[in-house]
Amino acid sequence: MATLILEDGTTFKGRLFGASASVSGEVVFQTGMVGYPEALTDPSYTCQILTLTYPLQGNYGIPQDEEGDFGLSKWFESSKIHAAALIVGEVSQNPSHWSSAMSLHQWLKEQGIPGLEGVDTRRLTKKIREKGTMLGKLVVDGTPEANVPFDNPDQRNLVKEVSMKEPRVFNPSGAVRITAVDCGIKYNQIRCLCQRGACVTVVPWDHPLDSTDFDGLFISNGPGDPQFCTATIDNVRKVVCVDNPKPVFGICLGNQLLSLAIGAKTYKMKYGNRGHNQPCIHKGTDRCFITSQNHGFAVDPLTLPQGWDVLFTNANDQTSEGIVHNTKHLFRYHLPMGTHAFFGDKLSQEFVRPRKVLILGSGGLSIGQAGEFDYSGSQAIKALKEENIQTVLINPNIATVQTSKGLADKVYFLPLTLEYVTQVIKNERPDGVLLTFGGQTALNCGVQLTKKGVLKKYAVRVLGTPVASIEMTEDRKIFVEKMEEINEHVAPSEAAVSVEQAVAAAERIGYPVLVRSAFALGGLGSGFANNREELTSLVTSAFAHTSQVLVDKSLKGWKEIEYEVVRDAYDNCITVCNMENIDPLGIHTGESIVVAPSQTLNDYEYNMLRNTAIKVIRHLGIVGECNIQYALNPESEQYYIIEVNARLSRSSALASKATGYPLAYVAAKLGLGIPLPVLKNSVTNQTTANFEPSLDYCVVKVPRWDLSKFLRVSTKIGSSMKSVGEVMAIGRSFEEAFQKALRMVDENCVGFDHTIKPELQTPTDKRIFVLAAALRAGYTVDRLYDLTKIDRWFLHKMKNITDHEKVLESYNQDESAMPLEVMRKAKQLGFSDKQIALAVTELAVRKLRRDWSILPVVKQIDTVAAEWPAHTNYLYLTYNGTESDLGFGDPHVIVIGSGVYRIGSSVEFDWCAVGCIMELRKMGYKTIMVNYNPETVSTDYDMCDRLYFDEISFEVVMDIYEMENPEGVILSMGGQLPNNIAMSLHRQQCRILGTSPEFIDSAENRFKFSRMLDTIDIGKPPWSLWLNLCLKFTFCETAGYPCLVRPSYVLSGAAMNVAYTDSDLEKYLSSAVAVSKEYPVVISKFIQEAKEIDVDAVACDGVVMAIAVSEHVENAGVHSGDATLVTPPQDINQKTMERIKMIVHAIGQELQVTGPFNLQLILKVIECNVRVSRSFPFVSKTLRVDLVALATRVIMGEKMEPVGLMKGVGIVGVKVPQFSFSRLAGADVVLGVEMTSTGEVACFGENRYEAYLKAMLSTGFKIPKKNILLSIGSYKSELLPTVQALESLGYDLYASLGTYDWALLNSDCPNKDKQRNILEYLEDHHFDMVINLSMRNSGGRRLSSFVTKGYRTRRMAIDYSVPLIIDIKCTKLFVQVG
Repeated sequence: MATLILEDGTTFKGRLFGASASVSGEVVFQTGMVGYPEALTDPSYTCQILTLTYPLQGNYGIPQDEEGDFGLSKWFESSKIHAAALIVGEVSQNPSHWSSAMSLHQWLKEQGIPGLEGVDTRRLTKKIREKGTMLGKLVVDGTPEANVPFDNPDQRNLVKEVSMKEPRVFNPSGAVRITAVDCGIKYNQIRCLCQRGACVTVVPWDHPLDSTDFDGLFISNGPGDPQFCTATIDNVRKVVCVDNPKPVFGICLGNQLLSLAIGAKTYKMKYGNRGHNQPCIHKGTDRCFITSQNHGFAVDPLTLPQGWDVLFTNANDQTSEGIVHNTKHLFRYHLPMGTHAFFGDKLSQEFVRPRKVLILGSGGLSIGQAGEFDYSGSQAIKALKEENIQTVLINPNIATVQTSKGLADKVYFLPLTLEYVTQVIKNERPDGVLLTFGGQTALNCGVQLTKKGVLKKYAVRVLGTPVASIEMTEDRKIFVEKMEEINEHVAPSEAAVSVEQAVAAAERIGYPVLVRSAFALGGLGSGFANNREELTSLVTSAFAHTSQVLVDKSLKGWKEIEYEVVRDAYDNCITVCNMENIDPLGIHTGESIVVAPSQTLNDYEYNMLRNTAIKVIRHLGIVGECNIQYALNPESEQYYIIEVNARLSRSSALASKATGYPLAYVAAKLGLGIPLPVLKNSVTNQTTANFEPSLDYCVVKVPRWDLSKFLRVSTKIGSSMKSVGEVMAIGRSFEEAFQKALRMVDENCVGFDHTIKPELQTPTDKRIFVLAAALRAGYTVDRLYDLTKIDRWFLHKMKNITDHEKVLESYNQDESAMPLEVMRKAKQLGFSDKQIALAVTELAVRKLRRDWSILPVVKQIDTVAAEWPAHTNYLYLTYNGTESDLGFGDPHVIVIGSGVYRIGSSVEFDWCAVGCIMELRKMGYKTIMVNYNPETVSTDYDMCDRLYFDEISFEVVMDIYEMENPEGVILSMGGQLPNNIAMSLHRQQCRILGTSPEFIDSAENRFKFSRMLDTIDIGKPPWSLWLNLCLKFTFCETAGYPCLVRPSYVLSGAAMNVAYTDSDLEKYLSSAVAVSKEYPVVISKFIQEAKEIDVDAVACDGVVMAIAVSEHVENAGVHSGDATLVTPPQDINQKTMERIKMIVHAIGQELQVTGPFNLQLILKVIECNVRVSRSFPFVSKTLRVDLVALATRVIMGEKMEPVGLMKGVGIVGVKVPQFSFSRLAGADVVLGVEMTSTGEVACFGENRYEAYLKAMLSTGFKIPKKNILLSIGSYKSELLPTVQALESLGYDLYASLGTYDWALLNSDCPNKDKQRNILEYLEDHHFDMVINLSMRNSGGRRLSSFVTKGYRTRRMAIDYSVPLIIDIKCTKLFVQVG
């Protein structure tokens, strides 16, 4: 152990690595996220104790020193380490990189330099930022402090100590002669001059200068105070202050020496400019350059003599970064040699501000296109409103925040199709349109509008990236050509428009190949083929979704890296965030675990890909935001560009939340022609937005799959996306963020859990837990690397977790015997209390941890790694720190968000949480949001007063509660997840606002709820509690099958099933008990073919204030999330309505509800949720009463006037589910009691038929032109009028065998072609629509072991993109529309 002691007496204790030596020097910080070998060997750090703000260092080790070009070291900036010591958060014990020869610890030890890890470097950085650079000493334990005096490097000539003693010539054959004065020169400066064809003579700092010896003079960087270098200043003056001086160029210290030589003055800066992302504005063009810098002194521009001017100004602190002579070739600047500045004329692009802008949304949430576009669209609307521009939004997704009142000036709930959008343009006459904020749906629609000449006809300008640039990135062939123009390489790939072409292409490229659809999102229709047969079947199904497929060389096993890039119309260009996929290439980035910033790239690779990104984006002419994906060879510096997305994407939402840089907001402003340097960084409020964020934490994103909800679905993950949501976790160690993320994805998971077991080599949705089991079983890191190709650095980090888990298990019998350090390390590695508490309770561990003061600290995300003061409210908890970044004084109200998007809990709950926060702010309350979903508007830092981007678990919410001491916590706005922790919080005396947790439990606990209904004499299906199987069978025989198995405290009907036989019952009960371990499972009679009704209501102390009723189109037995809803109801008579009101009032009273609740009825009560429901946004927007605002005011105790039954305003709304079956290979398209839709859309009309048609079209449904296939199971007689109606509309009807025989008897015979089977017709795209109704009793989705013809027909319809209807009531409604 050792301690860093600052001159003001502050101490930082940590673990010693490198050499065991005590040293002193000046303590400085550097904000670069890569490049520690380069920084340590930079002579400018001489006698400085260097603190690196990024906490994870040493990841890629240290390479063997080798000679590169011009006889210079390939990897280092000088011949030795110059820094006195190194301070980091964590040093990697197991570095991983093809070039690594030793660890950072070994290298420091070899060079005699001490290092200190385990330090809260953010706390230290803030200290230096506030007090200025300070003297410090690193004292090894056991060394008397007095033996190590403070050493002030500013009191001696450091340049003399580092400069070479004899001149040396590099690249003697160079055409131009440059003399370089070595004041602490870096090898890269010499290399840059040589590469430009110069012969470079490097001379010592005090070497006499003669202008006949050179064509140009270069003065290098270096350490310390320039005023000590009197010999250099005198020598420079002799060659500069003459009539015709030769060109002189000074850099960092060199520019200060040039300034002193001409008579200007220098001063010591508060803490210097040290980092890779200093933005500098060029005077004359106002262009902004991102530069690497390292200097502690600066030139006072006010002391410049006549004839001299400032050339560059730091955009953040306004210091002078370069001077220039107005007539002579004399200039200097703080830009490094790597900045190849080109000083053009001022760009003269005149932008006409649009008056009214149309924004295209993304429609219903589907796999590959989810809530991230609600976030980006909302940001764009905010940005435009700030500029006083009118906004018109088209988006049929009623659940989104962007379609709420008060955001856009006008919202159209219409399908995003050419016809409807054209109509809106004609009515609204906008003069600008944004295409890049609504995902692939909006982009494709925009391309169509351009091609059809609609935009030209109505003079609508595309803002931001031009359509031509979008097409360059979307059309593979053009993209490859564009990349070849700038000598960049795309993985060998060919486009094909037929199966034959694809086969020929694969043979030229060589198997294995990757097949992808052009113009598709989320890898739709893609996969790997190892031979001709696999290729043919992949390509055939891909052509169902697209007209062009791409056949790529397979780079499986390579690293996948992404950069988010921002560019304005004046060619200012930055990269905002780079991300590395933990899974290697071959797994779609949406399916992969992603870490930001990249962890295993060295400085050269990081900057190579960064420079390429900027070059590519400039060449394509993109304006706004985009992302570029690379494949990087794990064994060399070889890379290929995979693709560029010329729009905001899932990655941009992640990058925005990971860095705190609001990409969508900035992109919208850039689309208006505002230059990037003019925009402010909205987090610091003082620095420019033209900068690249520095992170001092690690971010891990993990996808969420819900494959268990589908029948027959393949659980393999690959190049096509299947995940329905994602989480993002933040920590100051990888292990901390990683384990947090795994718990966020599934609240039943304790962390990196080795007890879940599928297979290793084939990636599945459970693969990460297989790694835990394999490490547990003793697999070596190398063996796992061979199997998975996951970088060894990540595998070692995972091994740290499993190793520590074994240590924890050794204290299994007696937690109190556990040493404090073992507990602290567990928390720093991201273990939750529940995970540590293997043998005792979570509360026991919590008490022990609090007794030992092992408490989390709160850190801010400020985009600048604490270099500048930030007004940020964007927070996370960590155990890898010693002090919180902010105080806790004002009382707030905590609102708990809905967590990860999953089937059943999606953007509609985010709408409720955001609505609640906005209403609280209107009421004058300060708000805290707790949520961890990067795709949401609720995790946008400007929505609330404090945003905790952290877990929604009892432990974390309780930690935040104890620190903040709020006025209370609102649980009812985030769906099921917050309700699940209600009782645990309540038992710890946490103030829950709204309905009491005791009553929430009465509704969630199926047994208590069923008993309560009996008490108040309200009808419900016959029920019984599961105690043992014998009793169950008796109940089912008495009540009669089918019976419904219902677990407690679950969402979207998880593990809910309909049993038709005793064996079904046995199977379903075991899975229900697994989901609902601590709570009862109830069995009730399953009532078929009844009408189901959804009621959303708000009550105050049990008195119902507002009721909204929606009716299901489908019969009961279809989960309410998959049902088509109509409000106000069209088929309910007065008597029924009175009965519904009676039930709602009785239950509201009995549960003493304060706030929102939802009931599902078949005139008997199915269930009650004491929280907002999926249909709250739908009824609020259709019936024009904001139920969430009402509920929020009621919860906060405000007296409100009752609204009563909500009747609406004369329009009918129909909500239709959005399914993503086309992405889930093999999944059967059936509806039952467990939910399978991924999103929803809703449209309005004068009647339900008009609204239903618009809504169906919004989900991508197409109206059939000619041929319809009927296969109508046992519903034949009921459907006779419908079939006759279709016939009278002029459709050609085709039928399956059973349906055909029935039709012969009843009407004119539909076509039945004996020769061809249905599947061949489907392959030939013969049908425009398929109506396939399964057997009557299949509501419980019984999985028969054999593949039925019905399943095959449904699956083929989906795979060939043929519109499919599978419900009798929907069939009738659809035909009535016609």
